[in-house]
Amino acid sequence: MTKDTDQQETLIEFPCEFPIKVMGETHESFSIEVIKTIQQHEATFDATRIELKGSSGGKYTSLTCTCYVESKTQLDNIYRALTSHTLVKFVL
Repeated sequence: MTKDTDQQETLIEFPCEFPIKVMGETHESFSIEVIKTIQQHEATFDATRIELKGSSGGKYTSLTCTCYVESKTQLDNIYRALTSHTLVKFVL
């Protein structure tokens, strides 16, 4: 896929900072696993840019991870990696 084709398939202008919301059950290594997964596709991902929010009952954790992505392909790869992780329930 060429870069021009990649750009035509989305309304997002790349490169950009893109927030990804990742939700899963509260687990001691949830945040660490999400960070490692994102860094496989964006090595410069800054973990300090994560907003963490717990559910009212404490069972679930939501992370909003702002990633610097250079292409739709890179963004798609991050989404695929996160959605296939065993600790992740949803990715928005």
